[in-house]
Amino acid sequence: MSIRKEEALRYHSEGRKGKIEVVATKPCFTSRDLSLAYTPGVAEPCREIYKNDDDVFKYTAKGNLVAVVSNGTAVLGLGDIGPHAGKPVMEGKGILFKRFADIDVFDIELKTHDAKEIIKTCQFLEPTFGGINLEDIKAPECFEIEEELKRTMNIPVFHDDQHGTAIISCAALLNAAEVTGKKLSDLRLVVSGAGAAAIACCNIYVQAGVKRENISIFDSKGLVHKDRTDLNKYKLAYAIDNLYPSLLDGMRGADVFIGLSVADLVTKEMVAVMAPNPIIFAMANPDPEIKYEDAIEVRTDLIMATGRSDYPNQVNNVLGFPFIFRGALDVRATAINDEMKMAAVKALAQLAKEKVPEVVISAYGGKEFNFGPEYIIPKPFDPRVLWKVAPAVARAAMETGVAKNPIQNWQSYEEELKERLGFSQEIIRSMIHKAQKSPKRIVYPEGDEEKIIRAANTVSMDNIGIPVLIGNEEIIKTRIEELGYDLSRFEIRDPKVCPKCESYALDFYKDRQRKGMTLREAKKLMQNHNYYGSMMVKSGDAQALIGGLTAHYPITIKPALQCVGVRDGFTVASGLYIVLINRKTFFFADTTVNINPTAEQLAEIAISAAETVKQFEIEPKIAMLSFSNFGSVHHEESIKVQKAVAILHKLRPELIVDGEMQADTAVVPEILEHEFPFSSIKGGANVLIFPNLAAGNIAYKLFERLTNSTVIGPILMGLKKPIHVLQRDATVDDIINMSAIAVVEAKMKS
Repeated sequence: MSIRKEEALRYHSEGRKGKIEVVATKPCFTSRDLSLAYTPGVAEPCREIYKNDDDVFKYTAKGNLVAVVSNGTAVLGLGDIGPHAGKPVMEGKGILFKRFADIDVFDIELKTHDAKEIIKTCQFLEPTFGGINLEDIKAPECFEIEEELKRTMNIPVFHDDQHGTAIISCAALLNAAEVTGKKLSDLRLVVSGAGAAAIACCNIYVQAGVKRENISIFDSKGLVHKDRTDLNKYKLAYAIDNLYPSLLDGMRGADVFIGLSVADLVTKEMVAVMAPNPIIFAMANPDPEIKYEDAIEVRTDLIMATGRSDYPNQVNNVLGFPFIFRGALDVRATAINDEMKMAAVKALAQLAKEKVPEVVISAYGGKEFNFGPEYIIPKPFDPRVLWKVAPAVARAAMETGVAKNPIQNWQSYEEELKERLGFSQEIIRSMIHKAQKSPKRIVYPEGDEEKIIRAANTVSMDNIGIPVLIGNEEIIKTRIEELGYDLSRFEIRDPKVCPKCESYALDFYKDRQRKGMTLREAKKLMQNHNYYGSMMVKSGDAQALIGGLTAHYPITIKPALQCVGVRDGFTVASGLYIVLINRKTFFFADTTVNINPTAEQLAEIAISAAETVKQFEIEPKIAMLSFSNFGSVHHEESIKVQKAVAILHKLRPELIVDGEMQADTAVVPEILEHEFPFSSIKGGANVLIFPNLAAGNIAYKLFERLTNSTVIGPILMGLKKPIHVLQRDATVDDIINMSAIAVVEAKMKS
C-alpha cells in the first residue's frame, strides 16, 4: 500500500490536531449534572473508595485505562527521535487499543534517557492506570525497566516491542512447523537482530518447545558466541560456540530464519542454502530482510511471513497487545506472566485453523483464506481475535493466581466482548439467537449472485434458516462448487422448469383477475424470480424472502405487494432503518415507501414500527416528528401529525407515543423534561416516525454518511409475511442479518 507524505501529514493535522480526544461518559449539561460529576456529589464515591480501595474499579475508569509510556528512544525503526517526535506513534497506539479492544489510553511521553527515572515515574502512576504498556524504549534499558516494574507493581506491565512480536511470530511458528511437518524441538533457527524483540522472540520460542542450543543469533557484529566480551546478560543467554563466520554460513541447512534487523540483509543465495521447506520470518519494517518476491523466486517450498500487509502472513502486533490487555484488565490481573502470553500464542495459532468469516474476506477485497503456507496467522481485522485471545489470557491469569476478579460465566463474557465491537452486533446477535431456535425457509430470488450464495451458506451453517436459491440450476451449482461449499446445504428452484409454476400462476391469477390480470400474463410473471419467490412465500413453500440486491427497490416491492399484500387491517407497507450511534439505538420510519402518508397511514406506520421494535426486546417510545412542538406552529403538516397521535392514542392506548415534536425534542431528554414535562415520553424517544418520505430518507442517509453511526435495514413492515428488500450495496453480513430478522418475524407471524 502506497501512502504519500502529504496524505500522512494531512491525516494527522486536519481538523482537531492529532488522533485522540477525551470524551465524557456521563452527561454534564445541567447544574445538577455538574453537582453529580464534581462537588458535592463526587465526595460519595471518594468516601466509598477510602473505605474499600478496590472500589476504585467500581467508581472510576482505572480498570479500563492503560498508559502507553515511551521516551522515544527506539521509534518504529526511526531510532532515538525523542518524546515529541514519538508522540504520533503513541497516539496511534491508543487508537489501536480503542478500536480493537475498547480500552482507553493516555499516552505519556517522558523526557529522559534514564531507566531509573522511567521506572520511578511508572510506579508513581500506578493509582491512575489499570495497566502499563511500555513502547519504543531502546534495549537493553527496556529489559531493566520492565523487569523492575513487574517486580514492584500490582498492575499488568507489558513491553509490546518485546512481547507483541514474540507472541504473534510464535503463533505463526507453531503453525508453520505444523504445515511443514516439522517438530519445534528439531528446528534450527537463525535470528538476525539482538534487540528487545529478538531476545523476547527467542525466549518465547524456547518456552514453546524450541531448544535453546538450536538458536543462533547474529547482531551487527556477527554471531553471538561465547568468546565475545561485549555481550549484555540478555545476549549472553543465547551465546553459542563460534560456529558460523557469517550469516550465510549460519543459514546453510537452517530450518528457520527470524529477521528483526534491517532491510535487504538476506540474499537469494542464503535462502537457497536453507533446509527443505524453510520458514522465513523477515519482519524488518517497513522493508523486510529479503523481498517476498525474491524469496519465493528462489524457493517454492518456503513459508514466509513479513511485517507488511501486502504480503501473506503479516506479523502485526495489533493481533496481540489489545486483546492481552483486555483479558488481563477484565480479571484485574496483577501481572502479565509467561503463561498468559503462551495462552495468547495458542489461541492465535488455533484461530488460524478455523474457517475465515465473510467479514474478514470482505475486509481483504474478497480473497479467501485457508490454513496453509499463505495463511498461518489470523488477519488483523478478524474480529474473532478479541473473543478468542482475551478469554484465553483471562483463563491463564486465573489459573496462575494473578487474577483478582475471576470470570464466572464465560459465555456471558464472550458476549460482552462481542458487544464492545459495536452495539449493532449485539442487536443482530439477539436476532440470530432467536432465529436459530426455530429456523425457517428463506427464498432468495437472486440465487446466482455470489453475495447471496455466500450469505445463504452461512445462514445454513449457522442454523439461521433453510436457504432456497432461485435461478438457473446449473449456473447456481457451478458457483456453489467454485466457492467450495456443500451443495446439500442449498435448495435450488428454477422457475423455467419448476412444476409449481402452474399452480403459483393460477393462484396469482385468482387474486388479480379483477385487477386487470390475465392467466397468460400470470404464467409469464411466474418466470420472474421476484414474483415466483413472493408466491413461494404466499403459498407457504417458504416463510420469508430476501431480495433486491441487484434491482431497484420498486422491482422487488411491487411483486411482494401484489402476491402477499399488506396485513389485515392495514392499508400500507412501510420501511424502517435501525440507526446505532454512541451505543444508543434509534428506529427511523418510514424511510423507503410512502411519499406523503396521511394521518391514518402515519398511525399505521407507527404501529408497525412498535411491533418491529418489540421483536428486538426493546420497549418502543415513539415520537411523531414535525417542525412544530406540541402545537407551536399551526400548519396542515403539523396538524396531520397531531391527528396521527390522536389516532394512535385511540387505537393503541398502551403504546408510549407523543407528538407532534421536533427531532431534537424527541432525542434530548433534558428538552422534554424541562420544556415539556407533560409528555408521556420519559428519557427520550427511540422510535422516530417521520412525517413524509423525504424527511425519513434524508435523515437516515445523512446519519449513514456523515456520522460514525451503524445503519441496518431497510426492514419492510406491514406485509402479511416477511419480505425484505436489500440495499443494492448490501454486504454479505447485511444479507445474513436481514435473513435472521426475517426468520424471527416469520416465527412471530406464525
